[in-house]
Amino acid sequence: MSKAAELAALIGSQTALSNRNLVTNGAMQVAQRGTSTTSAAAFTFFADRFYYESGSMDALVIDTAQVADAPSGTGIKYSIKATVTTPEVGSGDTTEFAQVNMFLEHQDSSQKLSWGTSSAKDMTVSFYVKSSVTGVFLFSLHKSGGTAGFGTHYTINSANTWEKKTIAVPAATDSSWAALADTGRGIESRWSWRVGSNVTKTVDGDWDYTGGYVGFSDVSNTGGDAFVTTNGATWQLTGVQYEIGEQATPFEHRPFSDELRRCQRYFCKSYNYDIAPGASGSTNNLKGATSFSGGTSTSNRPFWSGGQYPVTMRSEPTIVLYHYDGTSGKITGGSFASYDGSAVNIGDRGFNVHPTGNVSNSDDEDHYCIFTASAEV
Repeated sequence: MSKAAELAALIGSQTALSNRNLVTNGAMQVAQRGTSTTSAAAFTFFADRFYYESGSMDALVIDTAQVADAPSGTGIKYSIKATVTTPEVGSGDTTEFAQVNMFLEHQDSSQKLSWGTSSAKDMTVSFYVKSSVTGVFLFSLHKSGGTAGFGTHYTINSANTWEKKTIAVPAATDSSWAALADTGRGIESRWSWRVGSNVTKTVDGDWDYTGGYVGFSDVSNTGGDAFVTTNGATWQLTGVQYEIGEQATPFEHRPFSDELRRCQRYFCKSYNYDIAPGASGSTNNLKGATSFSGGTSTSNRPFWSGGQYPVTMRSEPTIVLYHYDGTSGKITGGSFASYDGSAVNIGDRGFNVHPTGNVSNSDDEDHYCIFTASAEV
């Protein structure tokens, strides 16, 4: 076989072209924060990188979950699932919104696409979706800060049936894209159920640069509206893939260990993987925590060794300390005593702990640093 034929065969293979998916955790297999939330608040993560956001809704209550349900034959096991437990009332106020968000770093998305330059490339978005309600739903992409937006839609044709959707995204040539910070937010993605009338609507399938949060499609959001106003309605998503060019290829599978490390750039924890942060009352919460000896001096309050992250994080993260019983803002002392403490000297590789309360245990008693670190984009 000639070299040209070998290359053509490689390109045509479903296992070729690794790292073509710009999305992390598109198969929804990593869920470090836990696998379900009842009556989810805004900014609740379904799985790593994908979270629920809402605002100004009158009544809507949604449960979020990672579930073992996915389209057959794809090799995908998990999806994220939203379930309406209290439906919204009315047809929608000007500022109402409810949606699933997923944001990407500029250097891993819009920069790779050369957006903002004369060499800007098209992108193809594909995903699998299932809902108990049918109709038109909105999907949009936005530049960090919302000053540019691409709005379009997808249609769910059959209830409770997995359907694959493919969306062609034209290259974004506005120079403001190229000015974004490497590790800052690049492409913002939104699967919207309810969009208020205060946002700027644009022609379906076009980029809009008129300012504000623009780029939501001007088509009627019949499916999204039916979802938020129907008690017990469900909506699921998995197999999310963004790739350079005009062709959608089969979903790119990555090993769980690789996907987990990619996610840990944005969120990590000292807890075992299967323990949700803030879980109460178990010594299992100490597994993976950094242990160190305490001091007897309440006046010096020495800096203690703190936590180290499994990977270099995107930026200096926000640290939340936990007592082993699940109480946040506390340090676990000798004999499981609870102390006030704070994270200090926070870097993108680790941090120290500074006790701010009375530290009265002897030097030879173990103390523990249980934590989460978040550097979401």
